[in-house]
Order: sequence, then C-alpha cells, then structure tokens
Amino acid sequence: MLTYAEVVLEAVRVKELMELKIRKYAETYIVDINGEIDLYNSYKLKELVMKMLEKKVEQFIVNLDDVGSIDSSGIGALIYICSTLKKMGLKILICNVHGSVRKVIEMTKLIGYFPISGSVDESLQMLAKG
Repeated sequence: MLTYAEVVLEAVRVKELMELKIRKYAETYIVDINGEIDLYNSYKLKELVMKMLEKKVEQFIVNLDDVGSIDSSGIGALIYICSTLKKMGLKILICNVHGSVRKVIEMTKLIGYFPISGSVDESLQMLAKG
C-alpha cells in the first residue's frame, strides 16, 4: 500500500507529463506536444520557443494533435508565444486543435486570436504561400 507522500509524489509526476518534440521541414520548425498543457508544465513550452528564437528560428508550427487537455496556464503560454512572435514579425500556426482543447479555446473566445489550421500539412502549405 502506498503512503500519502507516495501518492502525492505520483500525482505530481503524472501532472508533469508533457512531451515536446521538435522536427524541421525546410525552414519551418514543428513542435509536437504530447500530453497535457497545464500549470505544472506550460513553462516548458515557453522556454522551448524562447530557446528556438535565440537560434534564429522564424517559422513555427505548434501541433496539438496529441494534447488531451489544456488549462488557463496553457492558454496563457500560447498567448505569450503568439504575441511574442507576432511582435517580432515571425510566423506561427497552431494546428490539430480538437476535443477539449478546442472547447477551451472557444470558451475563452480566443479562436480568432490564435492562427489555427487543420493539420501540419495545411500549416506547411499556408506558411509556404507566405
């Protein structure tokens, strides 16, 4: 039987589960997110994008296909990333927004603020057109 401390530690470990993978297609970098974007890990996404900016990356796709849920901290991270990139004149698209993630974005009335596309392929085509 687990102790209370072990249960709490396991809950924290589970909450921190978010995996970020980067892949490149031509001049576009695709950030694939797997897991939940929440209070416990949304900072990781912001840190990753800021490091990519330091390396002079100019085109981003954030792929939410494998994201099961997002909370206000995750929404805040996406707002921060989008506003930072827009101010710098850089390009970003968020794709594969569905399920509960889409519902949260719709409820917060940010569906028009975020540059959203249907898929990674569609995003690549949109960025190629300029």
